Amino acid sequence: MGRTPITPLVAVDIVIRMSSENDRIVLIERQNPPPGWALPGGFIDVGETLETAAIREAREETSLEVTLERILGCYSDPSRDSRGHTVSIVYLAHADGEPHAADDARDVRLIDPADRSMRLAFDHAQILDDYLVYLQSGSPAALRV
Repeated sequence: MGRTPITPLVAVDIVIRMSSENDRIVLIERQNPPPGWALPGGFIDVGETLETAAIREAREETSLEVTLERILGCYSDPSRDSRGHTVSIVYLAHADGEPHAADDARDVRLIDPADRSMRLAFDHAQILDDYLVYLQSGSPAALRV
């Protein structure tokens, strides 16, 4: 019998554009370590698709029903999450309505995606930089080899 491989955890993060708010995006303040502000997201449950996980995490943390648009990129730097090696697939989505912090989100804010005044968790500053490039060029996140 073969051994079960040890692999990174898989997560999703969602850049949620609020169409009624001049394209500001949603950030949540994390209630659990690591501290800081972050894109909504979380781990995929066994038996769940990436897309279903992204929609579920957005609803759980922001109370928003999102429409997924595309994948911005995949982020896999082993040091991106201090809790352990996590691979995140980042979706672009839009939503209408008023976000409300829920689940493990302490607070929620709408921000300009270029705003770097808040302490961002994980590699979310890089993800937002990639999002700004996408807005200018239409290109997904660059490959990092």
